[in-house]
Amino acid sequence: MFRIQRMCCRQIEQNSIEYSELIEKIKNGAILVDVRSPQEYREGHLDHAISIPEYEIKRNILNIIPNKQTEVVLYCSYGGRSKRAGDIMKRYGYANVYELDGGLEKLQNY
Repeated sequence: MFRIQRMCCRQIEQNSIEYSELIEKIKNGAILVDVRSPQEYREGHLDHAISIPEYEIKRNILNIIPNKQTEVVLYCSYGGRSKRAGDIMKRYGYANVYELDGGLEKLQNY
């Protein structure tokens, strides 16, 4: 039981990044994707972020980000939607997908 829990946690941590790592990835050319709704995006978003709502990832990600080797950082309000969107992208073969740990909520306390 302990071994399974440890493996699960390690996998989540591997793709989850902190704000300081986000800044470095953006400087190095990563694409920042806000997976919240269009209304949430209009109400405020991180600089340099593009809007691709979670429910649009399956349908549009290959058209918007065709290179599956591109570094992509996803974020939402708390981390749930970005995790689901990241899982979809990984199933589609994207190799460098990260989620902002805790989403925008955690950034407010950063």
